Amino acid sequence: MATSNLVEVQNVTFGYDERQVLKDINLVVPQGKVVAIMGLSGCGKTTLLRVIGGALLPDRGEVRVAGRVVNKLSDPELFALRRRMGMLFQFGALFTDLSSFENVAFQMREHTNLPESIIRDLALMKLQAVGLRGAADLMPSELSGGMARRVALARSIALDPMLMMYDEPFTGLDPISLGVIGQLIRRLNDSLGATSIVVTHDVAEALELVDYVYYMSVGKVEFQGTPDQVRAAGLSSLRQFVYGEPDGPVPFHYPAPDYRQDLLAQ
Repeated sequence: MATSNLVEVQNVTFGYDERQVLKDINLVVPQGKVVAIMGLSGCGKTTLLRVIGGALLPDRGEVRVAGRVVNKLSDPELFALRRRMGMLFQFGALFTDLSSFENVAFQMREHTNLPESIIRDLALMKLQAVGLRGAADLMPSELSGGMARRVALARSIALDPMLMMYDEPFTGLDPISLGVIGQLIRRLNDSLGATSIVVTHDVAEALELVDYVYYMSVGKVEFQGTPDQVRAAGLSSLRQFVYGEPDGPVPFHYPAPDYRQDLLAQ
């Protein structure tokens, strides 16, 4: 039986004022899968994630999550849908005045009527899942970068979301922490029966953990396929991105007037 799609993005276009960021985007995220959205910084990856989560409304097109058209929901309907989503922000975004335990328990206290004894057990369970139950009483300032990202991950799965979204989860991590976060993303997705979208430009780690890849360039989906298909792709800009080649269709210089004109200008 074919896998149903939890997320469907259809002909989505979005821009800030007159600057178009997303240009007629089409993609699907099958239920239970881990899908990467990859590309250079500034290509529209994070903006697309915000459109999927309903933080931004597309100028044209539709975004469906669990069959609901996100950009046509009322505020109460959107807030209810978001409670079924988890978000790991690029640098964790922990509440700096709350301990690791309190950060994880926050969503449960805000969005459920569970007794405090149950919240305690669930929060410790989530910290245990990311290997940091022993750090429950530590403040964010006492955590390393990798530990803070793991606490943020525990917080994002506090309500057992059906959809997890990761915005550059590997940025700024040492190789060991990066490997740990990558394994956690895959393991938690599969054990929770969730669906995950990973926005990243970390090629090596992403291709090891995801099921499918969308490669974006200048606001468009330029290529899509499995990790093996991405590695073997003949698209020159994608090969330059995957293998980190300095020379290729992606230029070193940002568009600018003739250099001599700038030097001679008075």
